[in-house]
Amino acid sequence: MKDQSGRRKRKRTGGLRRPSSNKKRHELGREPAETTVGEPRFRVIDSRGNETKTRALSTNVAQVATGEETVEADIEGVDENPSNVNYVRRNIITKGAVIATSEGQARVTSRPGQTGQVNAVLLDE
Repeated sequence: MKDQSGRRKRKRTGGLRRPSSNKKRHELGREPAETTVGEPRFRVIDSRGNETKTRALSTNVAQVATGEETVEADIEGVDENPSNVNYVRRNIITKGAVIATSEGQARVTSRPGQTGQVNAVLLDE
């Protein structure tokens, strides 16, 4: 098991440090959703408290803000993703990604793996 506090795994004497406790339920993490471009697929998961999260596993629609109004646009692909260079090749949408839509290039402002929808702002060409 991984040492939880970020300390070294071994003591000065060479002995192995063991974690004093297992992870509690609220410390557990989940795998990232890695929302792709494609036929819409969603998964509802339980979250802390009496709440749920809707994970977008794949989607092809984005709500794009063009000035004062918001229009629904089709996603054609991912042009740039600052979180991971390989996400462009794999067409994975995360917050901050630049996507190609039917309205033009747009930057994603929502977190599709947490909210289940893609909100974006149109970029000036």
